[in-house]
Amino acid sequence: MVSLVSMENEDLRQRFFSKAKLLINSIDIMRAIFQSAFLGMSEECFRVWDESIRGSKTMWNRDWLFRRRPVRNRSKRTSIHHPTDRLVRCFLFGAFLSILSSVSVAQDPATVGQWSARTQWPYKAVHAAFLPTGKVLWWPSFDYGDNPYLWDPATNTNTALPQVGANIFCAGLSFLPNGTVLLTGGHIGSWTGLPNAYIFDPSTSTWNRLPDMNAGRWYPTNTTLPTGDVLVTSGWISTRTGVNVEPQVWQTATSSWRNLTAAHLVLPFYPFMFVAPNGKVFCAGPSQTSRYLDTSGSGAWSLVGDSNYGVRNWGSAVMYDIGKVLMMDGSPCAPYATDCTTVPTETAEIIDLTAANPTWQYTAPMAGPRKLHNATLLPDGKVLVTGGSRGTESANATPTDWAYESEMWDPASESWSTMASLSVGRAYHATALLLPDGRVLCADGQQGSGVKSAEIYSPPYLFRGSRPSITSVPTSISYGAQFFVGTPDGGSIANITMMALSAVTHGFNMGQRIVRPSFSAVSGGLNVVAPSSRNSTPPGYYMLFIQNGNGVPSVARIIQVSGSAPSPTPTPTPTPTATPTPTATPTATPAAPTNLTGIAASASTINLSWTDNSSNEAGFNVERATNGTTFTNISTVGANVTAYSDAGLVTSTTYSYRVSAFNSGGTSVYSNTVSVALSVPAAPTNLTATVAKNGQVTLSWKDNSNNETGFQVERSSDGNAFTAIATTAANTTKYKDAKAAKRQTYFYRVAAKNNVGLSNYSNVVTTP
Repeated sequence: MVSLVSMENEDLRQRFFSKAKLLINSIDIMRAIFQSAFLGMSEECFRVWDESIRGSKTMWNRDWLFRRRPVRNRSKRTSIHHPTDRLVRCFLFGAFLSILSSVSVAQDPATVGQWSARTQWPYKAVHAAFLPTGKVLWWPSFDYGDNPYLWDPATNTNTALPQVGANIFCAGLSFLPNGTVLLTGGHIGSWTGLPNAYIFDPSTSTWNRLPDMNAGRWYPTNTTLPTGDVLVTSGWISTRTGVNVEPQVWQTATSSWRNLTAAHLVLPFYPFMFVAPNGKVFCAGPSQTSRYLDTSGSGAWSLVGDSNYGVRNWGSAVMYDIGKVLMMDGSPCAPYATDCTTVPTETAEIIDLTAANPTWQYTAPMAGPRKLHNATLLPDGKVLVTGGSRGTESANATPTDWAYESEMWDPASESWSTMASLSVGRAYHATALLLPDGRVLCADGQQGSGVKSAEIYSPPYLFRGSRPSITSVPTSISYGAQFFVGTPDGGSIANITMMALSAVTHGFNMGQRIVRPSFSAVSGGLNVVAPSSRNSTPPGYYMLFIQNGNGVPSVARIIQVSGSAPSPTPTPTPTPTATPTPTATPTATPAAPTNLTGIAASASTINLSWTDNSSNEAGFNVERATNGTTFTNISTVGANVTAYSDAGLVTSTTYSYRVSAFNSGGTSVYSNTVSVALSVPAAPTNLTATVAKNGQVTLSWKDNSNNETGFQVERSSDGNAFTAIATTAANTTKYKDAKAAKRQTYFYRVAAKNNVGLSNYSNVVTTP
């Protein structure tokens, strides 16, 4: 048993003390304390019972942890002599031992899993991809971005790779069907991205530069499509231009980019993108509005619906089954807000894209709030969430409340369970990915200089008996084809899953997905039917796991899914009577909103409102500019919404806004443009004071501001300690102090005010 005084390092001490409010860690502390404090309690209790029954002693000379109390001899009232408080303590001690016994069960690796010891790495692993070769490609952050490495799970060693020739920090990454890695964008500076694109070939460990994208991308998402091409969305171009609004598709057949010129949309950092069963790409978040993107032709967006919680910056999402998406936790504040006061949410939501009308629904919440975490899909279909922060601090700041405890979501019960805890805090820039042996690699995400490490999580299923084994699989399979998996354990196999290889950064895994092919047991193994749909199983490499009835997975074999999907056998149908095709009535473009107004609600928030003049809009686009001319879309709100609050802004900046309505027929013209200066008003000047015979003082001043909500009048009797005595309306330039006493000297000053704050003070005037 580990005692508090012998903990190995400061990380563990901080973890135990700061997380004492959570059951598992608090019990760990209690176990250590009580084990020391009650070292002799069991022996003492036996002695108490023995002597109480014999009546030889009614009071112990030494009283552990409890104050000594006078004890009356109750021998005349009963034949058994007993120190009542001692016996109560023994009952409590027995109850405590029972709790410890239950906790020991709860801490069983077969229940909560187990983390390995930490190993040191040469850099912080911020981007990572599991390669078909069985190794992990990764690279670090900031100025060290062009230092790619290969980690070998078999030997637990890292090997430096050739440099790319550019800083690939903050890039997107995904797999092409042949197992190479497509990398898009990179880092020139914060909020400024590279237009570069590269392919990494695992077979030769070499980088090849591709034609540049249409513009820079910093924090883009890559999504492998059913065609084998790759969609690239979002990513910042620069602080001046803003987000790259034009999605692009890398076409593997022609080695060229195709621009989706009709699908311009401002998306957040690393949007959560998934190929849906209908072949479109589903954008789940982190914005509240979810959409489909049709990548054919010049592209087109269509609305799916709003999630319930709202914005989930630094949350995560995973497609845990075909067409089913889980999105959890995150913060409603701007990604790098330094004035956020709202803790992350602990809520989670699911949506089923195979339903006739997909709708987000809350599932069970997690045990506590969390952001900056990773969500990893396991071969048994459960979702493991690791790391993160529970605090309100900026992503760049060191968390004050680390989320050490891992949690696991079970889609069968739609419930969360608390798993084993990390040995060190891992949040911003952490990575996590599934390994072929069913374990999960978790690397970095630690704040602070010189902290570079990784640890590996073994899920509970690895402690529930022996594994089944795979003796043979084909290296590649075609869609819909039957193939043979050799195993001596065929009769005990309950499930087969195929897991797409991981490609993860900044809390979102762009590669992982799960497929459950059908199978039957035969002599010597299993006959398995490959998935028939490219939409559910985009071409590329997958880990194939077999699992026995205890849920224990085999070590996976890596196979390639390629080839054409089989053509379905046509079903004869009677020839229908020809019916003239009606001419579609085009949807009218909605009327433009009007009367757009804006007001500074605080030092970092502007509230907008407008008049909705349309009855057929699907929603409204809200656009913002900091120079009055270059507007970018910052949000899309639903139909009939007439207000929007823009938070996380910078004081002393003027923001301009415009709003448009949209539907399937197009987008309206813009509303009027409104500009709001997020600044305190100009100070009033020329303050004067006139004293009447009755002592009342009339103040006058010059109003130099056009954005005040009023003026604050302050008075002092000594010229040092001023007190606010009144607040006047905007545009007023006079105030009468009717409570001023005759023949009393007063000092006055005035400041303009608004929701951002107070201006500087005017000059001070003194009454005679």
